[in-house]
Amino acid sequence: MEHDKDVGAVVVGFDRYLNYYKVQYGTLCIRENPGCLFIATNRDAVTHLTDAQEWAGQYLISGGGSMVGAICGSTQREPLVVGKPSTFMMDYLANKFGILKSQICMVGDRLDTDILFGQNGGCKTLLVLSGVTSLSMLQSPSNSIQPDFYTNKISDFLSIKAATL
Repeated sequence: MEHDKDVGAVVVGFDRYLNYYKVQYGTLCIRENPGCLFIATNRDAVTHLTDAQEWAGQYLISGGGSMVGAICGSTQREPLVVGKPSTFMMDYLANKFGILKSQICMVGDRLDTDILFGQNGGCKTLLVLSGVTSLSMLQSPSNSIQPDFYTNKISDFLSIKAATL
């Protein structure tokens, strides 16, 4: 297979149309182009798309991490992860907007990406139980990632009076 020898980076993320050609092309660029970077947007194992796709009692399908895994396997290289839970993005945003990380609260529905991202970045964290993570997953003895706060859904904040904030 021919490939562009000038490709300097292969960026891998969620792709509904991933196929063998794309995996092979990315593999060739990473393995054969000197200095070619392998960048991953995230390593999410599963993701939400529609209510029609149910897996393990939740509406989940393979996430970007499975696409990244294909390239890891074929290149025998680990990517530079620029999305959650890497602090790459958090550091950039805090510097760009002059915000102290201690003033930021990361809100998300995944322990292994959203909450870990906030913790790795030095932020407070709020887990919302209306997505990927359930209360039983949060409270499981095998779970080592604990948020600072959690709530059932983000709209729970609408009932908090401004005076209590």
